[in-house]
Amino acid sequence: MALIELKQIFKTYHIGDMQVPVLKGVSLRIAAGELVALMGSSGSGKSTLMNILGCLDRPTSGEYWLNEKEVGRFSADERATLRNHSMGFVFQSFNLLPRASALENVIMPLSYSADYISDKAARIRGREMLGRVGLQDRLDHEPSQLSGGQQQRVAIARALINRPPVLFADEPTGNLDSNTSGEVLRMFQQLNQEDGITIILVTHDPVVARHAGRVIRISDGAVVDDAGAPGGQKPDSAPDGIFPVSGDLP
Repeated sequence: MALIELKQIFKTYHIGDMQVPVLKGVSLRIAAGELVALMGSSGSGKSTLMNILGCLDRPTSGEYWLNEKEVGRFSADERATLRNHSMGFVFQSFNLLPRASALENVIMPLSYSADYISDKAARIRGREMLGRVGLQDRLDHEPSQLSGGQQQRVAIARALINRPPVLFADEPTGNLDSNTSGEVLRMFQQLNQEDGITIILVTHDPVVARHAGRVIRISDGAVVDDAGAPGGQKPDSAPDGIFPVSGDLP
């Protein structure tokens, strides 16, 4: 059973009297535990597709099934609740609070959760998440005291704090040098392989896409290639021991 299934998704924007079609009948299935790259050039429709997959926007027509529920027609409040419980997001620009510590940034989403968690429990979980991404010694550092790669790791820990089954990463290495990019991408692989998190990378970069087990290419609002299971690309291997592990995700 697919975790995600799109059936003939169309998205058209209205600008004045003009209709601008962006997605043109996208259909695809993503199984739980996959590491997928959505790859396309600027203007291909990949970011619009991610916004729909991440319940940040709704399709004009078509069906979006997530975990056997048709979520494409959810209200804004319903989508917000779904995002909070089932999805994590990592962006190119990190989006960290500049005057908050790494720990405070990571636990921030818990304050919006419908499930009550005490401040003590939140901090314990936040420390465990930062340890999971190798930043157990940077708990009290503000973003300006961290490198770009460390800031992105904080953002990843924050995205995982509510234990979402799906993680979306939109050009997550766009502001990083090549060495740091490789470390971050191998960390995504490790989270996928060891914790079974479904990860969807949105990228224009074939180097980033090579770290995925499946590459879905988008062009002019349509899927033009799907190098996926079975027989899809084999992901680059992540050498053991690169990232400290403090046990399973809480």
